[in-house]
Amino acid sequence: MPGLEASAAPRRRRATGDGPLARFAKLVLPPVALFIVLVLLAELVVVAAGIPPFVLASPSAILDQLVQYAPQVLAATLATGLNALIGLVIGAVIGVLLAIAASVGRPIDGMLAPVVAAVAVVPIVALAPVFYTMFGSTSEVARILIASIAAFVPVFLNTLRGLRQVRPVHRDLMKSYAASPSQLTRLVTIPSALPHFFTGLRIASSLAVISALVAEYFGGPRQGLGSAITTAAASSAYARAWAFVIGAILLGLVFFVLTSLIERIASRHR
Repeated sequence: MPGLEASAAPRRRRATGDGPLARFAKLVLPPVALFIVLVLLAELVVVAAGIPPFVLASPSAILDQLVQYAPQVLAATLATGLNALIGLVIGAVIGVLLAIAASVGRPIDGMLAPVVAAVAVVPIVALAPVFYTMFGSTSEVARILIASIAAFVPVFLNTLRGLRQVRPVHRDLMKSYAASPSQLTRLVTIPSALPHFFTGLRIASSLAVISALVAEYFGGPRQGLGSAITTAAASSAYARAWAFVIGAILLGLVFFVLTSLIERIASRHR
C-alpha cells in the first residue's frame, strides 16, 4: 500500500545508513581526505627536494603565515568579497532584465547580441586602469563595475537560453486553459528558466570574485586580496602571499556554496 511504503521508506534509509549525516559524510569526506593527502605530499616534496619558497612555499610555512596574519587575511577577504558581491548582484539583475527584454522582442535581441559579445571579450587588464582614471584611485567603484561586467555575461546568456526553452505546446496548453500572461510567466516561463539562470549565477559568482581580485592588481585602495598578494610577493614573503591566495580560494568557495544553496532553496518551492 502507498501509505505503508511511504512510512517504510525512512526506516529503509536508516537501515542502509543513507540518512542526512551519511550523505553529508559521503559528500564531504572524500574531497577532504584528498586535500589532506595532497597537502602532505606537497610538504614532503618541498622539503625533500629543497624547493625554494619563491617557487613553491611549503604548506607548513603557508599555514604558519595564515595563522599569524589571520586578521589581515580576513579583512582583505571581506573587502574583496564585498566588491564581488555588489558586482555580482548588479550584473545578475541587469543580465536578467536584459535577457527578459531580448526574449520578448527579436529586434532587441539583435541589438544586444553584438554588445554582449563585445563585453564578453573585454579584458580586465584594459578596463581596470581606465576605470581607476574615471572614478579615482581611492574609490571601489572601478572594482565593482569590473565584477558586474564579468557577472553580467553568463547570467544574461544562460537566462536568455532558459527563457527560450519553453516549448510552444506548453504555451498553447496554458492558453487553452485561458491562462493570463502573468500566469503563463509564473507557471511556465520562470520554472523553465530557473535552472539555466542558476547555472549562469554559479559561473558568475566565480567570475565576480576573480575579476574583483584581479582588478586590485592595477591600483585602487590597498585593502583587498589582490593588493595584499602583490605586496607580500614584492617583499619576498612568498608564504604570506600564498596565505592570501588561500583566502581568495576560500572566498570563491563561499560564493559557489551560497549560490548553490540559494538554488536548492528556490528549487524546493517549484
